[in-house]
Amino acid sequence: MAISEFEVFKVEKAAKQFCLNKNNPFPPEQLYIDYRMEDQTLYFLEVRPKWDDPTLKTEFPVAKFIYIKKDKVWKLYWPRQNSKWQQYAPDGINQHLEPLFKIVSEDLKGCFWG
Repeated sequence: MAISEFEVFKVEKAAKQFCLNKNNPFPPEQLYIDYRMEDQTLYFLEVRPKWDDPTLKTEFPVAKFIYIKKDKVWKLYWPRQNSKWQQYAPDGINQHLEPLFKIVSEDLKGCFWG
């Protein structure tokens, strides 16, 4: 069962605010943080010019949030070097996105921003 349109609206609103806060110190032509919503999954992406053709953009996944409807929780994942997603532990499950956004923003373990 898919996430409701109302929930999608709330998630996208929160994601836009997160991206706005993260993009503040960076010139957008060099780097910006964006999001993508696919079904019940929210991705945060770093968007940069391609190294050999600055007119093209490349997207690097930073974080993934999956909504588990039957449990009514969000799960947070981070990308490993082999491009596989690893669930963030121990605090990577929450009923609300904001605490998970805080984990990504602060990145105390260096999983998301390097």
